[in-house]
Amino acid sequence: MINSKSPLVHTTVVHDYGSTPYTSASTSQDDGAINRRLKVQGFIANNAGMLYIIASQFFFALMNLSVKMLNSLEPPVHAFEVIVVRMGITFTCCVIYMVVTKVPDPIFGPRGVRMLLIIRGITGFFGLCGLYMSLQYLSVADATVLTFLTPLTTAITGCLLLREGYSVIQAVAGVFSLLGVVLIARPPFLFKFVPGANPDGSYFSDTTPVQRLAGIGAGMIGVVGATGAYTSIRAIGKRAHPMHVMTFFSLWCTIIAYLGMVVFEIPVVYPRSWRWSLLLLMIGVFGFLAQALLTLGLRRETVSRGSTGVYIQIIFAVVLERLIFGVVPSLLSVIGAAIIVSCAVCVVSTKPVPTPANTVDSTA
Repeated sequence: MINSKSPLVHTTVVHDYGSTPYTSASTSQDDGAINRRLKVQGFIANNAGMLYIIASQFFFALMNLSVKMLNSLEPPVHAFEVIVVRMGITFTCCVIYMVVTKVPDPIFGPRGVRMLLIIRGITGFFGLCGLYMSLQYLSVADATVLTFLTPLTTAITGCLLLREGYSVIQAVAGVFSLLGVVLIARPPFLFKFVPGANPDGSYFSDTTPVQRLAGIGAGMIGVVGATGAYTSIRAIGKRAHPMHVMTFFSLWCTIIAYLGMVVFEIPVVYPRSWRWSLLLLMIGVFGFLAQALLTLGLRRETVSRGSTGVYIQIIFAVVLERLIFGVVPSLLSVIGAAIIVSCAVCVVSTKPVPTPANTVDSTA
C-alpha cells in the first residue's frame, strides 16, 4: 500500500498501464468448481506481483549460470562488456516491442515520471556494477550475502519514502530469509572455523585488507544502487509501461558501461567460437526476460513484500548448479533453502492490506 501523501507518488495518472481484472467462471458450472476456480484466481490476482518476481529469479539464475560458463572460456570478458551486450540486447527488444505495440513515448517515457525513470536507470547500473566489481576482491559467497541485504534496505526506504506498510510478518520473514542465504552462501568470515563448511579452504589469502575493504565498499554501493532501483520502480507504479522502465535501465547501463570501457581503455573481446556467441546471446535473452518479470512484479507489490521474493533466486541457483555442474548441496544449503522457501510461502500467503480509495491501486 502506498500512501497518497508520499512525495514520490501522485494519484493523477495520464496513462494507466495496469492489467485488467480477471473474469469469473461461467455460472452454468458446478458451484464447487466455481468456488475453487475463484479461490485460485483470487490467489493469483492478489499475489501476481510476487509470482512475477519468483519467475524472474529463475531467469536471473539462468543468466548468472551463463555468465559463469562464459567466464570459464578464453579469453575472459570484462564485466563492462557483458553489461554493454546484455543491456544493448534488452534496449533493442524494448524499443522494438513498444514501437510495434504503439506504446506512447517509447524513447523518452511519459511525462511526470521521466526523472524517476532516469533515477531507476542510473541506480540500476550501480547496483549491477557494484556486484561485479565486488567480485574482484571478494568470494562469490561474500558478494552474495552483501547483495541480499537489498530486501532489508528496500523495505526501510519503501516505508520512509513511499509510506508503505511494513508488517511484523514481513520483517521476521526478511530476517530469517537472510539467515537462509547466509547458510547457503556460507561466507568464510563467518564459517571459517566451522568444520566442513568450506571444503575448498579458499579464503583469498592473497587479498590485502585494503583490497578486501574496497570489495566490501563496492558491494555496498551495489546494495545502495539496487535499493534505489527497487524503490524508484515502485514509485513509478503504473504511470509508465514496464518497457519504459526497462528501456531507461538498459539505456543508462549501456551508456555508462561503454563510457567506462573508453575511459579505462578496456579492450573489446570478440567472439571466437559459436559457444562464446551463444552464451553471450543467452545472457542477453535471460536478462531481458528476468528484468521484464521483475518490473511487472515490483509495480504490483510493495517494496518490502516484493523484495522478499528475490531470495528465491538462490534456490534456483542451487538446483541448476546441481543439474548442470553436478554440485551436490550440503546439509547447510538444504536447511537454508528450506528456510527461504518457508518465508516466501509465508509472505505470499499473507493477505495484502486493502488499498484505500484515495491511494494508487498497486494490485491491479
